[in-house]
Amino acid sequence: MRFDDDADLDTSEVQDVRGSRIPGGKATVGGGIAGVIALILGLLFGVGPDQLGLSSGDADPVATSSPAGQVRESCLKGKDANSREDCRTVAVVNSVQDFWRQEFARRDADYSAAPTVLFGERVGTACGAATSAVGPFYCPGDRKVYLDLGFFDDLRTKFGSSGGPFAQAYVVAHEYGHHVQNQMGTLGRSQDGRRGENSNAVKVELQADCYAGVWAHHATTTPDESTGRPLVTELTRADVRDGLDAAAAVGDDRIQERYQGRVTPESWTHGSAAQRQQWFSTGFRTGDMARCDTFA
Repeated sequence: MRFDDDADLDTSEVQDVRGSRIPGGKATVGGGIAGVIALILGLLFGVGPDQLGLSSGDADPVATSSPAGQVRESCLKGKDANSREDCRTVAVVNSVQDFWRQEFARRDADYSAAPTVLFGERVGTACGAATSAVGPFYCPGDRKVYLDLGFFDDLRTKFGSSGGPFAQAYVVAHEYGHHVQNQMGTLGRSQDGRRGENSNAVKVELQADCYAGVWAHHATTTPDESTGRPLVTELTRADVRDGLDAAAAVGDDRIQERYQGRVTPESWTHGSAAQRQQWFSTGFRTGDMARCDTFA
């Protein structure tokens, strides 16, 4: 996966709060056994911690600004995205939102941009305070995506993914799939209190995988608003294989087998490895969000 070296990156779409502290409180989820339980429950690639009982309960827990402002100072051009992981995240966010902005406009609708917040260890959100153990998530309360870049190492070392730049892009695009669902009014369907392979919670997650595939289909043809050229210049078959491998690695069955030694479909929240690959592939093959109706 490569980006246009000369493209300008829009760092306003990424808030870098690495190194900052949560004001006025502490998260209730920490490392150790709590973190392992969080992973077993399938909190990867999900929505805010409030929906999983992980809120701190603190009033107005918002992230503070990082004094370093690393992405603002260092992630200026596409060439930076080709050499730095945090800058790559900025570029992926830019590309994903360029696509959805244009797709919504094509459908005579307005897309409301959502920032990604890069944090380290713990962060405060409108959905409560959370730690890195929760994994990447989207908070509908403040319409932001939250990501600790250390998760990309976990994706390889803890979950057996092959890794790679596009595996990371898949993670980001999945979270923006939740943002699209939030704007379309479908995200709330996951909040019926049910779990299991046929639950709405799983269907919402699989639809977000499909939306990630739809973006990937169009990534190399979506013009960047600043240059008129696609920000993503290359997406190879090997890249797509890395994305599919990441999707499989975080299937509920794979996670349960790894951490529990057995598979319990009645407790699934995100879908099996095969389902996650299937729905990403559907989006990538068709490029049509109308084909992402996992509720049918």
